[in-house]
Amino acid sequence: MIRHLPNMLTCMNLLIGCVGIYCIMRFPEYEAFYFVILAGLFDFLDGFTARLLKIQSELGKQLDSLSDLVSFGMLPAFYVLKELEGKTPFFWVALLIAVFSAVRLAIFNLDDTQQDSFKGLPTPANAIMLTALAFSPVEIYDTTLIGICLFSCLMLVSPVRLIALKFKTIGWKGNEPRWLLLLGSGVLIAGFQMAAIPFLIPYYIACSVVSNLIFKS
Repeated sequence: MIRHLPNMLTCMNLLIGCVGIYCIMRFPEYEAFYFVILAGLFDFLDGFTARLLKIQSELGKQLDSLSDLVSFGMLPAFYVLKELEGKTPFFWVALLIAVFSAVRLAIFNLDDTQQDSFKGLPTPANAIMLTALAFSPVEIYDTTLIGICLFSCLMLVSPVRLIALKFKTIGWKGNEPRWLLLLGSGVLIAGFQMAAIPFLIPYYIACSVVSNLIFKS
């Protein structure tokens, strides 16, 4: 039974993604952001449990990608689709989020150079960036949302190196970008609370670009 625990947690990620899609399409009052966060928790737990129990498998790897496609690809795609529907004839552009998320996950599975940093925006971060727009303190027009949607698709498959929060030690030395990212995010949340959430992933991208220019030089 224990050896199936990581895959069971992965299936919970998948199930939450499916429930989230159903709820946001049928009940507008449901916030997709909370489903993404809950799915992300199980996405973290399945990998953590597999490493802890030393029972990582190829089946688990494939199941993880399929679950991520639903929770972090299709769910935000349908969320944006719902937001744009009836406001613009280009609402279908939202479906590109699912397509580019699938490409991003396939690239990640084939690329063994993403151990200490990510190449392109990870699908969970992208899903958070899009669904967190519900908490934006300013109104987001349909043309702006389409622009954000296309930007997110490009970031998913971009060659830009982004910070991975994988600490080998807890010291400052060698972890400067990671600590700056965490400290800055904490300051944003403490100062602006829920209104800060839409800016966390853009801040993450900005920190990564700056760290590439400074700490890699």
